[in-house]
Amino acid sequence: MTSQNTAPATGRRYARVLSIAGSDSGGGAGIQADRKTFSALGCYGMTAITAITAQNTCGVTGIHGIPPEMLRAQIDAVVQDIGVDAVKIGMLHSPEVVRVVADAIRTYQLPHVVLDPVMVATSGDRLIAEETVAVLVRELFPLAEVVTPNLDEAGWLLGRPIGAADQLEAAVQDLRALGAPAALLKGGHLPGDWVEDVLALPDGSVHRLASGRIATRNGHGTGCTLSSAIAAHLALGLPLQQAVEAARSYILGAIAAGADVTTGRGHGPLNHGYAPVAQKVVVL
Repeated sequence: MTSQNTAPATGRRYARVLSIAGSDSGGGAGIQADRKTFSALGCYGMTAITAITAQNTCGVTGIHGIPPEMLRAQIDAVVQDIGVDAVKIGMLHSPEVVRVVADAIRTYQLPHVVLDPVMVATSGDRLIAEETVAVLVRELFPLAEVVTPNLDEAGWLLGRPIGAADQLEAAVQDLRALGAPAALLKGGHLPGDWVEDVLALPDGSVHRLASGRIATRNGHGTGCTLSSAIAAHLALGLPLQQAVEAARSYILGAIAAGADVTTGRGHGPLNHGYAPVAQKVVVL
C-alpha cells in the first residue's frame, strides 16, 4: 500500500507532511515546531507523537513515552485516511519505537523521509536512550532520504568528536557510510561569525552551505525546524538539494525575526510565522 493512493481522488488536495516526534510543552521544538513550520510553508501538517516532555526554555524536567502500539495507531490512522507526501522524524526514545516507525515506513512505502536524529535538547538534556542509537542507525538510516544531525549528534553516531570546519566533509561522508543515502551535517555549534552546513548527496557530491551567524539566545528548536522545513519543501516537489537550500533560507529568516524577542528565561523559540504563505493545493 502506498500513502499517495489512500486519499479520495477529488483532483485537488494539500501537500501533506507527517511529523513523527516528541511533544514540547514549551512550544518551541518537537511536534509544536514542526506543525508551525508546515503551516508557515503552506503544507497540511499531521502528527504521530512518540513522547510527551515536560519542557520549557530552561530545560526538560520529564519524559513520558507513548506506548509503541499507540504510536503505530496514530501513523495508521493518518496514512490510511489522509495520506502522506513527506515525513519528518524527530525524537525516538526507545528501540521499540524505532522499530514501529521503520515498519510503518516499509509497510506504507512512505516517501521523502527526513530523519533528524534528536539526541539532546538545546538545554543539554539527553532525550534518547543509549541503546536506541544502534537500532536507529540500522533500521532507519537506509529508509531516510536524508539525515540531519548536528555536530554533537554526529559525534555520537561516528564515535568521535567533530570540532573544526575542516572535519565536516569527512564526517558527512562517514554518516552516509552508516547507511543514509544523503546527510546534512549542521555546523552551527562551531565557533565563529559564519555557520557552515555540509550536504552530501546520494551521488557522492558534497555541498557547503554558509551563512552569517545571527546573534541570539533564541535557538530552541532550530534542528526540528530545519528538518521539518526540508520535509515540507520535499512534499511541495523540490528536489533534495533545493529543498535543503530553501529550508535554510526559511530558518535564517525565522531566527532573525525572533532574535530580540524574550520568551521565558532560557533559550527561546524562533519566529516560525514571520512570513507565512497560504496553504498550497496540489492539482492531481
